[in-house]
Amino acid sequence: MFAVYASGVDRADPLSVLSVGDLPEPMTPDDWVTVHVRAASLNHHDVWALKGQALKAEQVPMILGTDASGVTEDGREVIIHAVIGDRDVRARDETLDPSRSLLSERYPGALAERVRVPAHNLVDKPAELTFEEASCLPTAYLTAYKMIEAKSDTEPGDTILVQGAGGGVSTALIVLGVALGRRVWVTSRDEGKRDWALSLGADAAFESGARLPERVDAVMETVGEATWAHSLRALRPGGRIVVSGATSGPNPPADLNRVFFLQLSIVGSTMGSIGQLSELVDLLVRTGVRPVIDHVLPMERAAEAFAAMNAGDVRGKLVLTR
Repeated sequence: MFAVYASGVDRADPLSVLSVGDLPEPMTPDDWVTVHVRAASLNHHDVWALKGQALKAEQVPMILGTDASGVTEDGREVIIHAVIGDRDVRARDETLDPSRSLLSERYPGALAERVRVPAHNLVDKPAELTFEEASCLPTAYLTAYKMIEAKSDTEPGDTILVQGAGGGVSTALIVLGVALGRRVWVTSRDEGKRDWALSLGADAAFESGARLPERVDAVMETVGEATWAHSLRALRPGGRIVVSGATSGPNPPADLNRVFFLQLSIVGSTMGSIGQLSELVDLLVRTGVRPVIDHVLPMERAAEAFAAMNAGDVRGKLVLTR
C-alpha cells in the first residue's frame, strides 16, 4: 500500500527519516472501517512524530497523518475524526479519555491510499465541501473551534486575542472567530503576518507585546512562555485564557497575584469531540467559510510539503491528494 511514513525518528534532522513508498497493509482491529483517502492535510504533529516527540523509535515504520477525508467501501464520503479513544467516554468528550491517541501515534495514520478507523470516528462530508477542504478540519480547525465555542466563555460581539499569527491553529482561530461573530485581535512580531491576519478578517493586528487599546474578553494562547505575560495583562477582570499549546515553552511565570486579584480563568483545551467536528462542518456549510489552503500536492510529493511546513514557509494548510 502506498503511504507516507516515518522510517525512523531523528530529532536533529526529522526529514531524513521521512519515507514515501509502499508498505505492507498494517494490522488494525477487525471491526474498523476502511476509508480510501482522497485528501489529507499536514500538521506539525507529523514533524513531531519524525522527531520522536509523538512517536517512539520502536513504533516505526509508522504511517503519518492525522487529518483526512475520503470514501468508504460502500461509497460514503466522510471526514475522519483523528482522536482514537475509549468509546465509553464518548458521551462526554473522548478527548478527556486518558488513554486516547491520535492517528499515527498508536495506530497507522491517514497519509496513505487507505486508512482504517472505528466506524464511530466518521462524519459525513457534505457536498458543499471539497475533499481538500474537508481534510483540513480534524486537527487545527477543530482545535480552534473548541477553543472559541466551548472553552472561551465568550459570545458574539466579544473580543478575543489570538497570540501569534501565521500558525495553523492561529489561522483557524482568526477565520472561525470571525465566522462565530467575535471581534478578533491578533499579535505577531512579523508585519507580513499581521497583514496576513487582517486579510483573513481580523479586526486589528498588533506587534507582539504591544499595549492594546482596551482589555479583551479572552485570549487564545498557543505560544506559551513568550506571550504569557502579555496574555495575562491583556485580559479584562474575569477574563479567560484558553491554552492549547506552548510552542515557545511550557513554564512561564504564573503571576498568581494578577490571576487571583482580577479573578482570571485559565483553561486547557485539546482537539475536539466528534460532536464538535459535526458542529464545525455545519458552521462551514451555513456560513460559506472555508479553511485557508496554501497549496495542494499529490501525495507522491509529500517530501516537498513537509520541507515547506518544517521551514515555516506556508500560509494556510498543506494538502496532499490521492
